[in-house]
Amino acid sequence: MSVSRVYLDHNATTALRPEARAALTAAMDVVGNPSSIHHEGRRARAIIETAREQVAALVNAKPLEVVFTSGATEANAWVVGSGNWTTILSAGIEHDSVRGPVAHAGARHVKLPVSVGGIVDMEAIKAFAVQVSPNVGRTLVMLQLANNETGIIQPVAEVTERYRAHGLHVHTDAVQAPGRMPVDFASLGVASMSVSSHKLGGPSGVGALVIRDGARLPSFVIGGGQERRRRAGTENLIGIAGFGAAAEAVAVDSGAGQRLAALRDKLEAGIRQITPAAVFIATAAERLPNTTSVAVPSLTAELLVIKLDLAGIAVSSGAACSSGKVGASHALSAMGLAPEIATGAIRLSLGWNSSEADVATFLNVWGAVTRPHTIRAIA
Repeated sequence: MSVSRVYLDHNATTALRPEARAALTAAMDVVGNPSSIHHEGRRARAIIETAREQVAALVNAKPLEVVFTSGATEANAWVVGSGNWTTILSAGIEHDSVRGPVAHAGARHVKLPVSVGGIVDMEAIKAFAVQVSPNVGRTLVMLQLANNETGIIQPVAEVTERYRAHGLHVHTDAVQAPGRMPVDFASLGVASMSVSSHKLGGPSGVGALVIRDGARLPSFVIGGGQERRRRAGTENLIGIAGFGAAAEAVAVDSGAGQRLAALRDKLEAGIRQITPAAVFIATAAERLPNTTSVAVPSLTAELLVIKLDLAGIAVSSGAACSSGKVGASHALSAMGLAPEIATGAIRLSLGWNSSEADVATFLNVWGAVTRPHTIRAIA
């Protein structure tokens, strides 16, 4: 079967936006260290501060709250590793860039339960929060805004509204959200938030940690005055320029979420018609408009990903492959889903440049690599 390639793995990384490409190209011609006070240095500094304003505007934060990093992985590691936390609360659905640092933080780890619908147990947070006092030290809650595998959106604002008064530092990994749903740092009420450039159409290798004005969080890298002495090292001028341009492009594309939801609904309806036994994950939950997690009984995620790839379709799975062995998705396992679903689900994620033609091509290929079954859905 020979088809043109269709890319449906935008939650992993998305295509570079034209606006970001133009900004990157222009910044390549700028010579000057942003910390220098001469004309060339001030020109470079202006590019960085413009980008800071663009990123801040996208997520409704103050520019002074935006600290540029090498990506969201660094931003998440900063929050976990630099806070001198006594206790960290997090769930098994978090991204590995959260789970890894938490496992090595040396703090008491409270594992939050997750419902089969993918929502973190609010009562578990409440049970801990009500017993928090100044004597027990600093407590961090890591709660993603939207899951990278399922697209499920967590009630972050509700958590902060209820429990911020108890002294909890709430951090949200918001990597998957910009360009797919509104992100309002001020209204979320969190103390910190991580975002990533390459998930919204900017270059890879750059992201930001948004730190609420007044929040206590030690500097991550010491050795220079960059980023208000919070992250030393000469800034990635070219990457930051592209990140800012992509953020501005996302901000003006107000209809993106609605367009993506329409494409996703068409994609899911087609899968249901072709493969009635397909199992859709958490379709009753509030989720990102671009993300579908689906499994077909008797077909492994590894097999589906390989078959689709050979037919020209790029998708991904939540399964971790090591030495040829496929393991269950940690996020789906945390939701309590059956092992055959946790090891069999693939993720289809649409992006800013996805089209109806992409969906049509995928459905044609899907029909060739699967066989009809009876549908059942997990709410």
